[in-house]
Amino acid sequence: MLNIRALAYVIAETSDVKRWSDYASNVLGVMVSESSHGDLHLKMDERQYRIAVQPGKRNCYVASGWELLDSEAFDSALSWLTEKGVSYDLGTPELCAKRCVQQLAAIVDPSGNRHELVWGFKSDFMHFASPTGVSGFVTGDLGLGHTVLPAPNFDATVAFVKDVMGFGLSDLFNFKPGGDAGPVLPINFFHCANARHHSLGLAGFPVESGCVHVMVEVDSMPEVGRAMDRRASDGAKLTATLGQHTNDKMISFYMQSPSGFDVEFGYGGKVCDWDQHIVHEFTRVSLWGHDFSVGQKE
Repeated sequence: MLNIRALAYVIAETSDVKRWSDYASNVLGVMVSESSHGDLHLKMDERQYRIAVQPGKRNCYVASGWELLDSEAFDSALSWLTEKGVSYDLGTPELCAKRCVQQLAAIVDPSGNRHELVWGFKSDFMHFASPTGVSGFVTGDLGLGHTVLPAPNFDATVAFVKDVMGFGLSDLFNFKPGGDAGPVLPINFFHCANARHHSLGLAGFPVESGCVHVMVEVDSMPEVGRAMDRRASDGAKLTATLGQHTNDKMISFYMQSPSGFDVEFGYGGKVCDWDQHIVHEFTRVSLWGHDFSVGQKE
């Protein structure tokens, strides 16, 4: 199976590049630059970017970039996909240059989510210096953070990410928006070859933007508070109040990005020893806080 190391990057599309640039700089506190290919590069660490935003007609999530160790791991991945009968598209030299990687293979899961398998990220290793003074984001071996994707074809998509992509199940949640008598909307959380509690989530329902949320993690709780203040000043839509999750213990709040999906901005995420981790079905999203009803208010 694939030996995915971490979430390397995410790709978004926007009809309002300036709005994304302002939001990224003034609210997220990341460095923003325009690439030679016309995309916005959102820099959170020594990588060239962790989020790339491409101009377009839609406001949506485009792709998740999953990092492999090296060229041998990439070749093994292609052989594995062939063995499993999974079609893939090799990235053209132009796309690889745009993504700042040596090689890329794109696959699509049964719910239509695009996953880009990459290795050899290009970087100038320039120091990260936040325009708003953010002390640092938690990335490195843990990757960008996590992404939660819609999976209306849930069972087949879960099987795909486990049996083809090689993710392990971290925890699961059965969301009951109408109470015990109503429908169940399953959400599963998956890890790859690092200690972050989950790098990928799958939610058993469609989402217009193509993504439920992307999580970015900072290295101190005061940085979360400062981001809350910046969000309020900017006017970005708050979609969940401050709270702490039951499964990964992240203390965070949620806000809507200019591409329509949410950004979870948090601190204190759980890291796991996978030889000792016990999978749970948790019955509450949060230990405290996280009022998601605020996102339903205009």
